Amino acid sequence: MRARVLFFGMLKDLVGRPAEEIDLPEGADLGSVFERYAACYPRLRELASSIVTARNQEFADPATRLADGDEVAFLPPVSGGSDRDPAEIESDGHYFALTRCPIDTRWVIAKVLDGADGAVVTFEGVVRNNTKGRPTLYLDYECYEGMALKMLAKIGGELARAYPMTRVAMVHRLGRMLIGETSVAVIVTAPHRNVAFEAALEGINRLKKLVPIWKKEHFVDGEVWVEGEWDHHAPVAG
Repeated sequence: MRARVLFFGMLKDLVGRPAEEIDLPEGADLGSVFERYAACYPRLRELASSIVTARNQEFADPATRLADGDEVAFLPPVSGGSDRDPAEIESDGHYFALTRCPIDTRWVIAKVLDGADGAVVTFEGVVRNNTKGRPTLYLDYECYEGMALKMLAKIGGELARAYPMTRVAMVHRLGRMLIGETSVAVIVTAPHRNVAFEAALEGINRLKKLVPIWKKEHFVDGEVWVEGEWDHHAPVAG
């Protein structure tokens, strides 16, 4: 049987390619595919405890059996091209999107605001000009787009069920961003402010640990993939 294997962020650099098609024996699982690459690239084995595995755009345990035509992905720690821009999901008035264009938060607020709302809380993550004093030139963001969009919608749906809010929107920008530009926005509308603040904070915290998006930071004297941290429930390779 055949499977398509995808690599993202620093893993793409380690193996020297973003994807490839491979032949597998019947009964192969995600763990055996990872071992196949770890044998060739020892650095992967060193990173195994922080690499998350996915099958067909869903988190999956390494013991998960594979079928012909499956898509396998190995995902480095999150740091928090589509045929259409934005790639988006609208559900029950909530809004989730990935875009390569500047994020217009006023436009997003207009989509989700209801007449009964008394509060709108907007969190915007922006590109800063340094990391620990090291001057930053710009950032590049990439992601596992199909899975990232599904995960944004999943997180938003869980927030809506957990808080007495009205609506939530989550938008993440991809591609190159300059200093001061917005990379991510989380917007919550609610009848009262306390709920809106709490849900927005929970939303960005979960986004940073669960949505497969990575950033490369470019400095005057070099560049580096920013290592983040997966949620402890995510299935790691080793």
